[in-house]
Amino acid sequence: MSTVTDPANSEVYKATVREKWDHALHRMNGDQPGISGLMSFTEAWTLAQKFLWPRDIRHVSDKLFFDQAVLKDAFQLIAKSRMLWILVECFVQDLRKQFHIVIEEVEGFMREYEATTNVEVIKNMIIRLAEWWKAWAPVQELGSLLLTTFNTEFQTHLFSALSPSFPGAFKRLCESTVGSEQDPQLWMAFDVIGLLDRYENLVASVCYEQIDNRTHETCAGVWNEQMLPGLRGWMADQIVPWMILPYARAAKTQEEAKNMLSGIGTRFDYHVCKSLCDLRTSEIFDIIVDYPDSSPALMDLKECLLRVDMRGELVSTLRRLNCKRLLHPGADTKDIITQYVSMIRCLRIIDPPGVLLHKVADPVRRYLRERPDTIRSIVASLVGEGGDFIDENEPPQPLQMQVEDYSDPNWEPDPIDAGAEFRTNKPSDIISTLVSIYDSKDLFVKELQILLAQRLLAITDGKFEKERRNIEILKVRFGEAPLQVCEVMLRDMTDSRRTDQHVQAHRPTILHPTIISKHFWPALQASKMKMPGQFKEIMEEYSKEFAAFKQDKKLRFLSQLGTVDLSIELSDRTIDVTVPPLEAAIIELFSDNEWTIGVFDKDKWSVDELSKELNVDATAVRKALETWIDRGVLSETESNVFKLLEEANGEATSQSRPVASRHAVIEEQTPIVSSVQLQEAEQMRVYWKFIEGMLTNLGVLPLDRIQTMLKFAPNYTRTIEQLGVFMEAARREGLVTVNNGMWKLNK
Repeated sequence: MSTVTDPANSEVYKATVREKWDHALHRMNGDQPGISGLMSFTEAWTLAQKFLWPRDIRHVSDKLFFDQAVLKDAFQLIAKSRMLWILVECFVQDLRKQFHIVIEEVEGFMREYEATTNVEVIKNMIIRLAEWWKAWAPVQELGSLLLTTFNTEFQTHLFSALSPSFPGAFKRLCESTVGSEQDPQLWMAFDVIGLLDRYENLVASVCYEQIDNRTHETCAGVWNEQMLPGLRGWMADQIVPWMILPYARAAKTQEEAKNMLSGIGTRFDYHVCKSLCDLRTSEIFDIIVDYPDSSPALMDLKECLLRVDMRGELVSTLRRLNCKRLLHPGADTKDIITQYVSMIRCLRIIDPPGVLLHKVADPVRRYLRERPDTIRSIVASLVGEGGDFIDENEPPQPLQMQVEDYSDPNWEPDPIDAGAEFRTNKPSDIISTLVSIYDSKDLFVKELQILLAQRLLAITDGKFEKERRNIEILKVRFGEAPLQVCEVMLRDMTDSRRTDQHVQAHRPTILHPTIISKHFWPALQASKMKMPGQFKEIMEEYSKEFAAFKQDKKLRFLSQLGTVDLSIELSDRTIDVTVPPLEAAIIELFSDNEWTIGVFDKDKWSVDELSKELNVDATAVRKALETWIDRGVLSETESNVFKLLEEANGEATSQSRPVASRHAVIEEQTPIVSSVQLQEAEQMRVYWKFIEGMLTNLGVLPLDRIQTMLKFAPNYTRTIEQLGVFMEAARREGLVTVNNGMWKLNK
């Protein structure tokens, strides 16, 4: 049998309780006899509670005055008695009971603001809240515990009572202080009630928005001067003085304020660069168009990119703008190349290593490679017909295909954001960059020969110095060997003048042909046109004299080329004109001179008759007839039947057409020399059966797959660019269609 002892009745338990009670009583009573110390503690507690009580400052009668020395002694006694935490808890409870007074005033202010949107209401509310804080806050001499606890409780209750519209109102109030005389009392109020800490990002956003607005107002579209120094100057004059109160209000000296502002100042300078970089990035396409006048804007952008990592945004923006505004069928090839050249120069200013250019240029280069007239436009710039591509101050230099040279003592590794193929095809000068669009320079050499042939054949005064100089420059770029054919052509032109002078010396004639070597000139436009009457007689006489002079050579006239100076004598007028040979041949058939009387004894000719007699397509004949109709020399009596108008009358006037129509006809005439694309297309027709068989059996194929399979065809050596030109020609003829780079037969 066992018994259970009640702990409350045990001697040990009683002794423990008695010991704790005596210790607490001794702590509050101190060393004083009896309960005199306990009574002193009670007086101190009562005084402290009365002092800390959150009184209503709206009533002056509630304002009490305390002896600071007595008050300090009271708090020291409470702290010595280890009862300060209890006092703090009581103070917090009293604060919660009284805070409804503050909330009532806050709600009144916010209702007034929402009704008027006047920021002065918010300013008055914040100053009033600072008064409540000052009236309720314990003095610092009472210790940090009380003040810290009070701040936490005061701000917690205050922020929970603020309406959702307060942050916006507070931001507007901060914005109203920028550029005006600062109110230290207001910023002190911000600080004491905790607004600066709670809305730190919002205060900073005021500066950010001021910077953004200033950037767009002063810098948008202004590219002919550097704007970054001016923005930084504006920051120093307008924003930095404003920043002192929110960010360096505790500074006592100018040097101390400068040190305190260094961190936040760096943030705002970063935002200045970011804002200007955003603006220039959005304007980059037009800045490139305006180059070189926009060089200062490029220097700003370069400096901003050193501070702000926005290279990726610049690349993506420029690629997107290129696709939208440049790389489309409506843009002229020369304009695309001009913009590409400007892009090269601009991006080299921004990023000398060329990483940005490498990333941006790829879509432009691929698009230019697919255009059939790209090579011709580039070549035209090389011979003086497109000077916008070449810097006149840049001396000609050989084409460069730069590769890595790790033995170079000045070698530097690729930039960190460079792609895997960054060093591939990175020429230094503009022409090398343009030529590197294609895998081989042979296409450019062929086009050079064609363009030079056209220019030489167009020269009538015998002055070839400009072309000779062009050839010397091109030798520097392409080398001696590829330009040998061009030298032969130039020599042919000189020899042609000497040959003509010899013929004229032995048998004077009005015919002055340009005599060229068949095997060294590009293919000329073929024609089987037969010149009638006096033209035929003159050419035959010239051929006989040429054969006597150069017995080992035979002269074959290309009757469709050149020009003829005519003097047409009619009954009432004489017309002097310079026309192509076809127009001259047509009007010859209508004449009644000694060469045509009895041979072409007709006063009317139909289009079909003229076509048969001259061995020329009827469409070309019809276009040539338009010239004489416009000049009132011929008249169309009935459909496709024409007669000569010896006298100018009303009929001639009614048949005459505006000169513009004649110009339109002339502009449609085919060039003297076949282009590289036409020559390549003619040669590629041999392989059409192979391509047709592929697309018949396999359906839809990309261009690179067609190129791979064609390599199995006999003697196929064409590049994918040449194949692309041929497929584009086939598409225009309706043989194939293309969709997203996939080719198929057009059924």
